[in-house]
Amino acid sequence: MSDSPASLADPHLVFDPVAGDGPKDVVVLGSTGSIGTQAIDLVLRNPDRFRVTGLSANGGRVGLLAEQAYRLRARAVAVAREDVVPALREALSAQYGPGEPLPEILAGPDAATRLAASDCHTVLNGITGSIGLAPTLAALEAGRTLALANKESLIVGGPLVKALAKPGQIIPVDSEHAALFQALAAGTRADVRKLVVTASGGPFRGRSKEELTNVTVEDALAHPTWAMGPVITVNSATLVNKGLEVIEAHLLYDISFDRIEVVVHPQSYVHSMVEFTDGSTIAQATPPDMRGPIAIGLGWPERVPDAAPAFDWSTASTWEFFPLDNDAFPSVGLARHVGRLGGTAPAVFNAANEECVDAFLRGTLPFNGIMETVTQVVEEHGTPRTGAPLTVPDVLEAETWARARARELTAQTATAEARA
Repeated sequence: MSDSPASLADPHLVFDPVAGDGPKDVVVLGSTGSIGTQAIDLVLRNPDRFRVTGLSANGGRVGLLAEQAYRLRARAVAVAREDVVPALREALSAQYGPGEPLPEILAGPDAATRLAASDCHTVLNGITGSIGLAPTLAALEAGRTLALANKESLIVGGPLVKALAKPGQIIPVDSEHAALFQALAAGTRADVRKLVVTASGGPFRGRSKEELTNVTVEDALAHPTWAMGPVITVNSATLVNKGLEVIEAHLLYDISFDRIEVVVHPQSYVHSMVEFTDGSTIAQATPPDMRGPIAIGLGWPERVPDAAPAFDWSTASTWEFFPLDNDAFPSVGLARHVGRLGGTAPAVFNAANEECVDAFLRGTLPFNGIMETVTQVVEEHGTPRTGAPLTVPDVLEAETWARARARELTAQTATAEARA
């Protein structure tokens, strides 16, 4: 690692905002999504450790959001969609008894950002997509511990996040980065030789690039290990998620790209590993279950008993590891490239990919066309300007251009295929 005094996520350092006696106050962003619902399950099973003070969601599931607010007695509820506020208020009124005060409702595109800066100990950012950047920056600036599941915050705004975060302020919640975080506690930074990020290989492990030509949306969504949303599941099928995680590992742990390796591990038992200079490798392993990483994010430096299932060592099992096929899955190599370029290049990569995944899910772009289009957008973007520090407007401008260009290219592909 570098000679800097601490990496962004350092298990040896604990950033602990001043907290009173009793449970740790937590804000959950993206509460109706996969990470959010599992975090709430963890909180409800550990009321002596955690208390949720605020919840945010996009607004597509107001009934669930209202139920969560009632069960947790949250003080505030935020929705990005202002048009759902009447329905949310009605759903909350149905949950709460007559005369019971309803939680404060925040609404609009900046609602989650305002909630992230509210009075609490820890903010769990479980929002999907680059819209999670502003809440991440708000939580860091407000001095909260940030349990980070929104990898896009680091991908698109790495320098912005690094400029705000204090040592130990970010606790990663991705299963891979939570694994690296724990394994790194086994040695000093000077002892680390490389990081090894594991990948399940997704539903297309072992297939050649040619064999991926005609795979369907249903094929891509049939992940063999994890149950996730459609965008994340497609990212797992293309291995874009691993590319994003390589960039994230570089930023979190301040280690060069040539010392971050990706290996395929179909069972998803080993979530990542750290190789030390003496030849030892420390692996973090649990059955596939996100409640373990969430518990690390919310509870560190303490562990939450029975947060997730453990292995049954009386049952035989086989653990396999394979090298990554960079020809069939070029996403990791492209991610390393944009990570080294820095600036707005990662934001362009991420935004173009989101547009291409959307086109694939709509059936207007073939599977291999996702990475082909993203690669073209990245190449057209070129080398980012150097010298001036990255700003949020820079990121937004780059994303807007990348999305528009990706839409143009996917439309051209759809037209060409229709004529064929």
